Amino acid sequence: MFWFLCALAITFAAFSGPAHAERATVLAQIDLPHNYYFREMYLPQLTTGPSGMAFSPDGSELVYSMAGSLWRQKIGTISATEITHGSGYDYQPDWSADGRHVAFARYDHDAVELWQLDLRNGREVRLTSAGAVNLEPRYSPDGKRIAFVSTNGSGHFNLFVAHISADRLGAPRQLVASRKSTIARYYYSAWDHALSPSWTPDGKQIVFVGNHEVAYGTGGLWKVDVDAPREPTLILAEETAWRARPQVAPDGKRVLFASYHGRQWHQLWMTTLDGAQPLPLTFGDFDRTDARLSPDATRLAYISNGDGSTSLWLRDLVGGAGERLVADDRHYKMPMSRLTISVREADDSAAPDPMPPVLAPARISVIGADGRAYAPDDLWMHADDGYDRGVQRFENHYFHCPGTCTLTVPRGKTRVTAVRGLDYAMTERSIDVAAKPAAADIVLASIALPERYGAWTQADLHVHMNYGGHYRHTLDSLAGQMRAEHLDVIHQLVVNKEERVPDVAGFSTRPYARDGALILQGQEYHTSYWGHLGVLAPDDHLLQPGFAAYAFSALASPYPYNGVIADLAHAQHALVGYVHPFDERVDPDGAAPLTNALPADVAHGKVDYYEVVGFSDHKASAEVWYRLLNLGFRLPAGAGTDAMANYASLRGPVGMNRVFLNVAPASTPAQLQQVLKDGRTFATNSALLGFEIAGKRPGDTLEAKVGEKLAYHASLRSIVPIDHFDVVFNGRVVATHALDKARTSADVDGAIDADASGWVVLRAWNDHADPRVQDIYPYATTSPVYLTIGGVAPKSPADAKFFMRWLERTLESASARSDYNSEQEKTATLEYLMSARSKFEAMQ
Repeated sequence: MFWFLCALAITFAAFSGPAHAERATVLAQIDLPHNYYFREMYLPQLTTGPSGMAFSPDGSELVYSMAGSLWRQKIGTISATEITHGSGYDYQPDWSADGRHVAFARYDHDAVELWQLDLRNGREVRLTSAGAVNLEPRYSPDGKRIAFVSTNGSGHFNLFVAHISADRLGAPRQLVASRKSTIARYYYSAWDHALSPSWTPDGKQIVFVGNHEVAYGTGGLWKVDVDAPREPTLILAEETAWRARPQVAPDGKRVLFASYHGRQWHQLWMTTLDGAQPLPLTFGDFDRTDARLSPDATRLAYISNGDGSTSLWLRDLVGGAGERLVADDRHYKMPMSRLTISVREADDSAAPDPMPPVLAPARISVIGADGRAYAPDDLWMHADDGYDRGVQRFENHYFHCPGTCTLTVPRGKTRVTAVRGLDYAMTERSIDVAAKPAAADIVLASIALPERYGAWTQADLHVHMNYGGHYRHTLDSLAGQMRAEHLDVIHQLVVNKEERVPDVAGFSTRPYARDGALILQGQEYHTSYWGHLGVLAPDDHLLQPGFAAYAFSALASPYPYNGVIADLAHAQHALVGYVHPFDERVDPDGAAPLTNALPADVAHGKVDYYEVVGFSDHKASAEVWYRLLNLGFRLPAGAGTDAMANYASLRGPVGMNRVFLNVAPASTPAQLQQVLKDGRTFATNSALLGFEIAGKRPGDTLEAKVGEKLAYHASLRSIVPIDHFDVVFNGRVVATHALDKARTSADVDGAIDADASGWVVLRAWNDHADPRVQDIYPYATTSPVYLTIGGVAPKSPADAKFFMRWLERTLESASARSDYNSEQEKTATLEYLMSARSKFEAMQ
């Protein structure tokens, strides 16, 4: 989803190099925007716990996906048998009515294809082979056809039906015609989708999820005739966030589905084929999804994250008695053994009798001899959201180990990688796992910056604890991930996805502080029109509603603009920052609309920090930042991962993008906020940076004379090799330093000529992605040291003109809108923008 920089204007010639096309999103053939939503909420993911399931025809057994394989288990027992173990990962089984076959989806070779398993002889046959994404296979009641969802031919999720016979799938027929919406969609494709098919018992109709003329969300429940398809008929209009997965009951009258329907968590509901008022079957502050009715409709099977990870439950439809199906006795298709991993910190002290290394939480990746990823049964498996196909077969998978953990892996060569934040060297080990249990004892060495730069607190300014993912976080479990990532502080930001706000009920102004983990709550204010804001640690309440400018809704007005929100946040002593700023270079004269209000809010003094390193293109974001610094604005560098921390597939763990605050971790929240606001920071996803110039550090102001030589010392320590290590003065590179042979360390001296007032930063970056950094490319920057030369303020007429034109474009767009709630709202908004433009005009 990222657009990468071409060569920049001469002022910003610090950035150049080839495009970064080698890293692409998982299943990039899907042509939808904002892939991190549908990938987690709709596509099956690798979890150590169970996922999609199906009943046997007699209702006595279940087949389900777990840890990338399909498992068969008799209800009422603890014994499960692995029935598939392919080269990829298997999901979403469906059991044919004659009991002989199981259809399923297999993720492998950068596609998801449909397969069929013959339960009599274990033979597996691939049913599709076009390299598309094929999902949710469902046998017709007579077993002669399969309905499924596929992106084949369009890149969009469409509903297909095909005959199946003799292990062969006939030519699929698209059941719902492709249709382009007449209303604009921001988070969803302009083309309608059709998802999650379920046959009626007579095989004449299919119930599915569609978003015909829906601006936000995956849409409601629809039905369509199979053999004489007419326009689909709406059953129930509501938003179910990808996970409705309806099933028509055996009586042909009722429809079971999952919905959050006015709440914050998915539970199970039931309506009728005629769309009667839906009523809930289950309740709870967690998710129940992927539900299936038993063949006699007396029981439900479903997936729950009530305990944090995924688990498989059965529940009586009448009375509600339930039981968890556990697989304590597992029978694998291939020889397996136990592997115990222990992680410790190296003792670098000079004491004559050093203490033995103590266990240390860490992020672990384990790739078995079969090329698949493994994790302990009781820990969460996570996956990266993109990878380089030329380097890896699958995306990175990992789990957070509390110090020691045990898992079951195939016998043979097993690769173990341990990571503990950014200030310990990554360690990789190859372990030969044989019939006897094996052990991997890993000692991590510190790569901290020299002591001369002082103490550091590591913070992620942008984390969402729960956001519609497979898992369910608590503050305690989030703190566990923090410790494994060697992160001191998390700003947990409550945020909406459409009308759903999963963490809103748990918001508190009281800090969570336990065993070295500090979690402060705030919010991300959503308006994709003006740009998203981070609101850090308000001391009274969340700002409600937490969004504006949502077209085709009652909150369509672009008022309040971000400056109003910043004032409300500052009244609660919160810090306000622009988060994940820009995915592409900003061109005020380009054809694309330009509505982002960053320059106006900076001009009016509303912005306390800027996510230079975040869920955006770091170079594009830095270019805008440099232009603002050139005009004398003091804007500290922040960093936030925008981690959806309860996702199974996310763009990186908490702390992937983090800011180092130049203060001891034992500082109070107020002290940490002040250090961030003062800019005593560096932001990074890879390298640690230490910088002093004329005795000053980032955030300081340095007064000098014209022509004075300003000596500096700079240090770098990195978990991956770094291509470029630069000193940047007023937007231009004034020094590039070499690193050691491994390109992971440097301690250098130099000097710059003080020829103008302005700013200087230290920066490290790479031309290309690195698979060990789950971001688009390694990047790090300090906040500026501000220079005042001869008492003259910084001046840059070209940059002032740049932002004047930017705001002219924004004013054009804001003036043309007709959805303000009142003339007063429009007047206030336009006056705010015009006043900001005048400020830039005065800087020419």
